Amino acid sequence: MIAAGMLSMNSCAFFELDNFDAPEETLKGRVVDMDGNPVLTDQGSEGIRVRLMDLEWEEMGGQVTPQDFYCKMDGTFQNTRLFPGRYNVTVDGPFVPLVMDDANGVPVKDKSQTVNIEGVTEIEFQVQPFLKVEFVDYPSVSDGVISANVRVTRAISRQDLAAEIGQTGDWQDSYANVTDIQLFVSYSSTVGFRSRDEYWSGKIDFNGNAFDRQEGEVIEITSNTEHPIPSGRHLFVRAAARINYQTANVARYNYSDVMEVIIP
Repeated sequence: MIAAGMLSMNSCAFFELDNFDAPEETLKGRVVDMDGNPVLTDQGSEGIRVRLMDLEWEEMGGQVTPQDFYCKMDGTFQNTRLFPGRYNVTVDGPFVPLVMDDANGVPVKDKSQTVNIEGVTEIEFQVQPFLKVEFVDYPSVSDGVISANVRVTRAISRQDLAAEIGQTGDWQDSYANVTDIQLFVSYSSTVGFRSRDEYWSGKIDFNGNAFDRQEGEVIEITSNTEHPIPSGRHLFVRAAARINYQTANVARYNYSDVMEVIIP
């Protein structure tokens, strides 16, 4: 009986340890380019990553684990499950990094933001995208193949990108090369790298700096010509392009708007 009583008391104490209110503060934000336009992205780890660091916990001597989550495809983000406190916030995506260190770990740039999160806190990051990707006109369909005219331009010149990234001591001219342009095809209106139909999506690869001869020009890209899309399919497409430079260890795409396509 005594042992049972002790077990009961210990059980109560165990459950009391987790008797805290659930986090309910909210951080909302958006990522925009230098003109204030939303930076279009993918959803998931290939898109724009938001990283939070709990500064108060760190100052108390606690081991801080970054809290990561990802933007929506329109460059906005929201986290509704945060404890109140002071946080450092940064974003990583298909744009010039906001935070950079040199080879010795010495900060050379820090445009992260420190915010006090309580209730609903809003924040905005202005960034310099690598590329601008756009549809020139509405995609067409012939014999089950989607054709799209796209234009890809550098949102930051090779020279300016080299000057920015070169501060870290790790720069190669090949980092600025455009490696590929994609036409992602999907049943989902959140079409992107993750949700694409690999069977139907199309791709143009570029070797070295070969893209530079076509920068700003109209480029035709099609869905996979070897796999015509059956009639009656209701699909969504987005154009995407990326350079050879990785942010947070991922070569991330810059995106166009979404277009809706019905296969006749």
